Amino acid sequence: MKIILVGATGTMGTYLAGTLEKEHEIIRVASKGSDIDTDITSVASIEKMFLKAGHFDALISTAGPTFVGPWKKLNNETFRQGVEGKMMGQINLVLIGQKYINPQGSFTLITGALTHDPQINFANASAANGAVEGFVRGAAIELGNGIRINAVSPTVIENSPQYFPYFPGEIPTTMKQLEYAFRKSLFGSVTGKVIRP
Repeated sequence: MKIILVGATGTMGTYLAGTLEKEHEIIRVASKGSDIDTDITSVASIEKMFLKAGHFDALISTAGPTFVGPWKKLNNETFRQGVEGKMMGQINLVLIGQKYINPQGSFTLITGALTHDPQINFANASAANGAVEGFVRGAAIELGNGIRINAVSPTVIENSPQYFPYFPGEIPTTMKQLEYAFRKSLFGSVTGKVIRP
């Protein structure tokens, strides 16, 4: 299977690429230092990425910049970090990518527990996550050619201890749990679902 992995140089992307490349062709995509460097906030950059990658069987996104900071610093400009990054960046991966994905293929986007369990400093991420999850449910009933779409929604992950203080009392999602949530979306039959590891 030919899998495009967006966010391939991040904590989640690096782990997933390392485990999935044992069985599949992985095309690593990130803002820099990858097979295809791409700015997901730019429609033109996403178009160029798909033209270079060619037809594919599945796309995984672990990317999605948002604004992290106190409420008093939220304004139109800072809030757009999540709108243009995690929200529209991922949505455009699907809207543009549907022209290149093979029949019976799948898209798997990333959201997070902040959608339903908000934490201080993460209002922007909560909003972006909610929008992506709504998009996944809506897109699932309209994508043709047997194409599936899901979102994976972990809490703070074990390999990112720098975020633990922001998630008091949360049991971290292990990397193995994360991997199998993505595998469920990639290789299962579900569509329109938010998969919580």
